[in-house]
Amino acid sequence: MKPFALFLAVLALTPAAAFAHAGHDAGTLLAGARHPVSGADHILAMIAVGLWAARGEGRAHWSMPLAFVGAMVIGGAGGAEGLPFPAVEPMILASIVILGALVATVARLPLKAALPLIALFGAAHGWAHGAEGPSASLGAYALGFALVTAALHGAGIALGRILGDLALRLVGGATAMAGLALAVAG
Repeated sequence: MKPFALFLAVLALTPAAAFAHAGHDAGTLLAGARHPVSGADHILAMIAVGLWAARGEGRAHWSMPLAFVGAMVIGGAGGAEGLPFPAVEPMILASIVILGALVATVARLPLKAALPLIALFGAAHGWAHGAEGPSASLGAYALGFALVTAALHGAGIALGRILGDLALRLVGGATAMAGLALAVAG
């Protein structure tokens, strides 16, 4: 249960504001790297992708995180260009709840169903990163948020591999509940 306690400690230390993304005006790698960890909404969803991928089979270990990161970068470009993404914040919150529920139920969807869902969520998170990012030097900023997102997925995969089934289900359920709490708070 130590990994579960660690997860709860990390969750307790995440920023209280679910959408604490103000102040990302510098187009640097560091500014991009800070963005995914500046709000509980992003942290929870990105770790949940890793948790879900950890229990997948075959290509799921790398294709699920890759789908999220790839779609996130594309979504980030759309957000930076000011393209519309209706209901982006509700989509981000839904990603936490749905991904948490998928982890909690140890769902094993076929990749042809899982990857588009993950990509949709990645695009929503990316759009928020891009829309709140710099007007210049978007490349360095995007590289920063892509690298940290991949690291969060990796942390989720590592955690998912060491947790037993019950602990994984509890972490998934806690993630879904945290998403609901963020939705109510927002």
